[in-house]
Amino acid sequence: MGKGGSLSDGVVKKILLSYSYVAIWIFLSFTVIVYNKYILDRKMYNWPFPISLTMIHMSFCATLAFLLIKVFKVVEPVSMSREVFLSSVVPIGALYSLSLWLSNSAYIYLSVSFIQMLKALMPVAVYSIGVLFKKEGFKTDTMVNMLSISFGVAIAAYGEARFDTWGVILQLGAVAFEATRLVMIQILLTSKGITLNPITSLYYVAPCCFVFLLVPWIFVELPVLRETSSFHFDFFIFGTNSVCAFALNLAVFLLVGKTSALTMNVAGVVKDWLLIAFSWSVIKDTVTPINLFGYGLAFLGVAYYNHSKLQALKAKEAQKKTAQADEEAGKLLEEREGEGNGKKSESQG
Repeated sequence: MGKGGSLSDGVVKKILLSYSYVAIWIFLSFTVIVYNKYILDRKMYNWPFPISLTMIHMSFCATLAFLLIKVFKVVEPVSMSREVFLSSVVPIGALYSLSLWLSNSAYIYLSVSFIQMLKALMPVAVYSIGVLFKKEGFKTDTMVNMLSISFGVAIAAYGEARFDTWGVILQLGAVAFEATRLVMIQILLTSKGITLNPITSLYYVAPCCFVFLLVPWIFVELPVLRETSSFHFDFFIFGTNSVCAFALNLAVFLLVGKTSALTMNVAGVVKDWLLIAFSWSVIKDTVTPINLFGYGLAFLGVAYYNHSKLQALKAKEAQKKTAQADEEAGKLLEEREGEGNGKKSESQG
């Protein structure tokens, strides 16, 4: 009885820890999105410089990642040649910098709720680019599901009260670059046996992002910042914002490491609904019934996509276990046959 009780206590503890990791990730992701919106929105903090904000995040994250890996040695570094860095990490850094720049820029023009609705197109973009680069096989039922997600997002866009064409272009561009980055990670890193956790990823990718963003920053934002002589760098605002951005990367490391990538996808859906509710109730963004109906359709499509991916993963694991069992049974049979042949030769001798 005691053993059974201790086992159930262990299971309960594990479940509670998993929920804690999910709650921390949702809270930090929620905080970073709302904080970025607060800083960039002209009606709030009124600092509409998305490239500058992204560069502050990247420099802060790169510095902390360097300290954790090289000074405090909390995380093991990944051995990487110069050739691999230039051919694999640098292109991923370029895509990440464009994704962050465009997604942060969208907060100036669109509401938080509408941005979350547009982000539902991420599976569509990842699947389409995966098929284009031959990392995913074309399946008619999956494509129909992708079209249903797109249709739902189109309805949500039609019902948007504060629709801004430039803002939508920026957010869709961010989704496209982020989806390409995710596919490129598979092609350029995973295929070479290189796996980067969020800390080692920041150590290698964040400095690349900073360098890539430096070029548009010099031409787009620096001249405007020079003119706004009244601006003084607020260490509290930008410091806490950067800490939240770095903590979010740590939370991703914890969540995926201790649970699974699928748990993170499900948690992401919960976070999106919470952000829509927050945007409507606190920021007072207009959320129309057509918005919700369209996003509801897209949400069902995304949920079905995640379910299909889980079933495929389970089938693959079951197939792998069957193959391993067959291999072990074959080895055992060979050993027994060997033993039998040995005994025969002994008796003949």
